[in-house]
Amino acid sequence: MTASHSDSLVVLFGATAGAYGAKLGSDERELILLVWQVVDLHSKKVGTLHKSLVKADNLDLSDQCREVSGLTPEGLGKAEPLDRVLQQFSQLVSSDLKVLGRSSYTLCSDGQLLIRQVLHPETSKKNFLLSDCFYTFYDLRKEFHTCYPSSAAVKDQTIKTMAEYLGLATDEAEEDFGVWQVKTMVAIIFSMLSEDHVFTEPETVKYKYETGPCSKSETVDSETVIRARGLPWQSSDQDIARFFKGLNIAKGGVALCLNSQGRRNGEALVRFVNSEQRDLALERHKHHMGSRYIEVYKATGEEFLKIAGGTSNEVAQFLSKENQVIIRMRGLPFTATQEDVLGFLGPECPVTGGKEGLLFVKYPDGRPTGDAFVLFSCEEYAQNALKKHKEILGKRYIELFRSTAAEVQQVLNRYMSTPLIPTLPTPIIPVIPPPYTIATGSIRDCVRLRGLPYTAGIDDILEFMGDATGDIKPHGVHMVLNQQGRPSGDAFIQMKSADKAFMVAQKCHKKMMKDRYVEVFQCSGEEMNFVLMGGTLNRSGLSPPPCKLPCLSPPAYAAFQTAAVIPAEAAALYQPQALLPTTRTPQASAAAPPAVTYYPAQAAQLYMNYTAYYPSPPVSPTTVGYIAAPPGAVAAAASATHTPILPQPGALVRMQGLPYNTGMKEILSFFQGYQLQADSILMLYNFSGQPSGEALVTFPSLDLAKKAVAERNGQLLGGRCVQLYLV
Repeated sequence: MTASHSDSLVVLFGATAGAYGAKLGSDERELILLVWQVVDLHSKKVGTLHKSLVKADNLDLSDQCREVSGLTPEGLGKAEPLDRVLQQFSQLVSSDLKVLGRSSYTLCSDGQLLIRQVLHPETSKKNFLLSDCFYTFYDLRKEFHTCYPSSAAVKDQTIKTMAEYLGLATDEAEEDFGVWQVKTMVAIIFSMLSEDHVFTEPETVKYKYETGPCSKSETVDSETVIRARGLPWQSSDQDIARFFKGLNIAKGGVALCLNSQGRRNGEALVRFVNSEQRDLALERHKHHMGSRYIEVYKATGEEFLKIAGGTSNEVAQFLSKENQVIIRMRGLPFTATQEDVLGFLGPECPVTGGKEGLLFVKYPDGRPTGDAFVLFSCEEYAQNALKKHKEILGKRYIELFRSTAAEVQQVLNRYMSTPLIPTLPTPIIPVIPPPYTIATGSIRDCVRLRGLPYTAGIDDILEFMGDATGDIKPHGVHMVLNQQGRPSGDAFIQMKSADKAFMVAQKCHKKMMKDRYVEVFQCSGEEMNFVLMGGTLNRSGLSPPPCKLPCLSPPAYAAFQTAAVIPAEAAALYQPQALLPTTRTPQASAAAPPAVTYYPAQAAQLYMNYTAYYPSPPVSPTTVGYIAAPPGAVAAAASATHTPILPQPGALVRMQGLPYNTGMKEILSFFQGYQLQADSILMLYNFSGQPSGEALVTFPSLDLAKKAVAERNGQLLGGRCVQLYLV
């Protein structure tokens, strides 16, 4: 019984068991009071004033509520629950309209909070529907400011300030709580009508969230975006929209964030239609989704576009069908065809448009990833599809999840930008000479930043460093990428001195960057170099000083399956000084074996990922910038004389099958009599920071290494047979 140009208003006021005024609804407390009265806009007559208490599930009233309202748990315990009160509301309003001879009405409340932050969220949680009248309402504060432009700003208005502006009586003690508010709001409306004010543009609440694509070319206002954190991993865009029920989310405005493995990380970026809705969303910080509380923070339009924006015409065409339910399929056989997928889903869940409703995710070279997205025209078909979760297609079980348009864009963007380096890449030649090479010494003139936002860039780090930026060495900021070539949340910074590094660590440790606190530790260039070359840290990460070299692994030896073999002269172009520890036995460099050098294939790939994603500032452990060398330059470089990959002569032996609790002391004892020092041993760790059961040992000479392999291979250490290989 509502209309955009209603002939009546229903003036509505309410209160919860918690916060009052500007914080109404911010604490998730339930509604305990509704007061309303019908106003005939034409005859200026009013209906009966109604006051109804509401029985909340939790009758523990806040001190502010008790003081302001005068209500008690005992009185509320005798009231009706909210669903019954809302039924009575509809019946009584209809009766009053009939008496006044009117047929349509629109609600009018003091501000947005009662409708958007209390009624809609609470009824959504209690799983019952609000009638249509609660999706359209007039905000009395906005209407008042439109009628009286010289009055206070909308956000500063209250019933009392509006009454004072008009010279109306403001003694609240004369009436019951709620009754005075409604009577005063009615008096304010009559004053506005006397000024010929017309109520024509009501506020609206969206009935449901609308899906849709987002283009990277769009402009997204940063004042409309929030980041929600702590979401259950199985949450869909509809679940998030339900969490923000009552607020208007922009079309396609929910973007679920994925981690480096393409799985949801419990975060989402949400775009609202305007800044007012965004500000109301921020008031839901630590509200609950089920049993979990959700953190809500400000975010930027740039962050939203990074997650939700897309440029693929194929994706845009796939998502052009609006109001579809999207399901993600994962684990498909690489040989699966469109017919196979349609047959797997069956006739009980028809795909929108048949084959056109399927989108296979592929790598840039066209190889399938095993992922696909499917469109369904209604919730029933999507539910039928979800029942096939972990059913078998071919010889593989298939996972099915609810998905979103933003997730489609994000997954496609991620796979399409995956570097393809199946073999050792073209060598890279330094274009800037040695002055800016990364130090490999033990001086603690570097800092490690841990816990950076994944969207953080060089500029964000420089802003985070503040005044200390001037103490950074030229080209001294180095981002660390993970195995997928994505930001790992870590960075290393070279400072001009150890004292400067110490001061930065003290000043910036646990300082905030984009709503996240960042840990800052002092470290050495040697430790930094190992990580930048693809090495991993020990199980506790790079802890505050002191840090010891054996806690770090060299690049990827713990994980590689086959090593790439390249000439030592060509390998010297990569100059990975951190590959091996230096030995204490000085010999002529000419004694180093010049034939071939093993360069770990996985380390090379990580190395290339790093250069590919951060071409400037410098991103390699040795030089400022790189260019890919043409074949002729490579041949010339290979024929020239270069420093060998081993900075000092020696031979490397790889140990396999070590007990996981083995330390340097046990290995030194195992090789007793072979002239080894503690820094000749490197314990290897996997990418989870756990011991891999392997170690690399540098011997002073090749002959001594061969002797050790011949004599000690297959011997027991800690009850396990240890295998030795000459690398």
